[in-house]
Amino acid sequence: MTEDLRTLVEVESPSRDPEALTASAKTVAAVIESRLGGKAVLVESAAGPHVHWSGGGDPRVLILGHHDTVFPLGTLARRPFRVEGGRATGPGVFDMLGGLVQAIHGLAALDDLSGVEILVTADEEVGSRSSRALIEERALACGAVLVFEGAADGGGLKTGRKGCGTFRVSIAGRASHAGLEPEAGVNALVEAAHQVLDIAALGRPRIGTTVTPTVASAGTLDNVVPAEATVVVDVRVESAEEKERIESAFAALVPHLDEAEITVEGGVGRPPMPESASAELFAVAKKLRPGIEGVAVGGGSDGNFTAALGVPTLDGLGAVGGGAHADHEYVVVEAMAERANLVTGLVNAIRCARREGEAR
Repeated sequence: MTEDLRTLVEVESPSRDPEALTASAKTVAAVIESRLGGKAVLVESAAGPHVHWSGGGDPRVLILGHHDTVFPLGTLARRPFRVEGGRATGPGVFDMLGGLVQAIHGLAALDDLSGVEILVTADEEVGSRSSRALIEERALACGAVLVFEGAADGGGLKTGRKGCGTFRVSIAGRASHAGLEPEAGVNALVEAAHQVLDIAALGRPRIGTTVTPTVASAGTLDNVVPAEATVVVDVRVESAEEKERIESAFAALVPHLDEAEITVEGGVGRPPMPESASAELFAVAKKLRPGIEGVAVGGGSDGNFTAALGVPTLDGLGAVGGGAHADHEYVVVEAMAERANLVTGLVNAIRCARREGEAR
């Protein structure tokens, strides 16, 4: 398993780099074919190739992951794949190449692969715009989804996720000389300051809604009244009602300064994944691994999309480790085999349950 992980990590796969993602997709497909047989198909998209594999028969369970990472080309040279002190390190090991390896090896332990599909997308880290329709299609066809994002702290499964999205607020003012006639301008930076306070006030942390201005820019020179400004905002919500409230509130933003103009782009692109969506599959996991915990987390994944369709979805089945998106990212090697065995048990149990249900 660690050698397959090395193989995947050593082909860098930054999001929005189609050439690198093509090489990565071919490598993922080769690992799948070498362990499971059959043919892994590359599904071309504007973001790069997605990888789809089927074990044949009636679809019953979808193994869902992604091969794009947040790390730019060249990261591998600075931080090569290593296994030391019981940890595997390198760009993308935890999010989420380790999970892919565990899923593949867990399936390889099955005597029969019928009813199993694997979908590994190329754009999860940047919103899944090119893959969402395919994800939703295969989730509905299969009827159950196992997502191989990294485990929660301590190896827990992720039974709920907040909906998440990004808004970009653009402000248009009017430039003027800051010393000679500042009153002739419309200061986009001052308007942005007003908007930041209004936007931050939309949060309701007690019910899980966070609204966080994260990036702002304005101005060109120190003696010019800024004619333009932008504010980028991260939003997380736990319910569809809060998603609607937040999106309506952004659409209703109005300027404080005369003649300033506001344009809002974006939205809550990933709907919330309620814990009810994972209840059925989490109960199966608990029977297989008594004591395993389930937690709701703030981050989003492609499981948000499948859960929103009403398809039973269990997330966080990937590697045990930590440091997602950071230089200290790692995977606990000792836990990999156990997590792969959990995959084997879950897939068997899901297929048996669905066959029994259909027989009735």
